[in-house]
Amino acid sequence: MTQAEWARGIAHNLLAAHLPRRWAHTRGVAAQASQLAAVLGDDADLVEAAAWLHDIGYGPSLVATGFHPLDGARYLRDVEGADDLLCRLVAHHSCAEVEATERGLHHVLLAEFDPPRSDLIGALTFCDMTTDPDGAPISVGHRLADILARYGDEHVVSRSIRRSAPMLREATEIVAQRLAAYAQRRIAVVDSVEVGLW
Repeated sequence: MTQAEWARGIAHNLLAAHLPRRWAHTRGVAAQASQLAAVLGDDADLVEAAAWLHDIGYGPSLVATGFHPLDGARYLRDVEGADDLLCRLVAHHSCAEVEATERGLHHVLLAEFDPPRSDLIGALTFCDMTTDPDGAPISVGHRLADILARYGDEHVVSRSIRRSAPMLREATEIVAQRLAAYAQRRIAVVDSVEVGLW
């Protein structure tokens, strides 16, 4: 069983029955992650697992602080005995440090979970920020606008999104560029093979 398959089972158990829309979003984020395998190499399974697990902290049985990245990562560490890097990805996904600061939990987050490598967190951020609440692909601009509309101007999530928007856009753009570069390399290889055939 791959780490992603294991993660899917956990996410399904925690989200599918109680939070079907959150489960739909999670499935879409994981689908996006599976499309990144070519640019992630050996880290592909890890990032896909994190995609399945990134929102488990919303599960009713896990809510402790009300800050889902921290609640989810603590569950993975304390109950599931998950890989440290996987826990850190869940804890820090999609600029979680910004929201942790807004909630007065920044020191708690960093004391318990070190930030992961920027390329890994960027890949997970790309998947989350290009998937709408129902699991469909969406542009990062529309995703941010949707979050702000759902939570309203003064909610802590909206304040956090406004502060983190430039970083979320940048992380998403970096991954999009990596995907585009990979696609160009594939086209170049196909073209060179076709030329060789003639």
